[in-house]
Amino acid sequence: MPALFAHEGLWDGVYRHLDADSQLIDQHRMRTRCEFPASGEFAYVQHNHLIWPDGRENRLSFGGILRDGRLWWDTDRFHGHGWETLDNVLMLTLHRKDEPGMRFTEMIQISDDGESRARTWQWFRDGTPFRRTLCDERRVSRDPEAVL
Repeated sequence: MPALFAHEGLWDGVYRHLDADSQLIDQHRMRTRCEFPASGEFAYVQHNHLIWPDGRENRLSFGGILRDGRLWWDTDRFHGHGWETLDNVLMLTLHRKDEPGMRFTEMIQISDDGESRARTWQWFRDGTPFRRTLCDERRVSRDPEAVL
């Protein structure tokens, strides 16, 4: 997955969650750090710092392993895999363990200059689409150890 390495570093963005009628149901800021450790259990580790306008915050980290040309996750919250297309677009399918019957497919595309990216999530509950997430991010640092 060579295109994945272009995402290393620290990203800052806004995540907008829309219901099936395209009404805004949540919006928050997200700082995301993507790293590729040289050793250890995981080939990829992601750290997220979610920040809401009302002051709430949440921090999450999770790692993935490379197997059969895909990146695989199995955490306490979700399991699934990611791959890249011939056009260097990253695709993920993740099933929520903490919300049975819920899954999403995510598309991540980085800009030509590598300094911004767009992410779109299509959410399904029991096989029916019910929500979209739109993410606009800009790169803050290429340092995989940058502070969130």
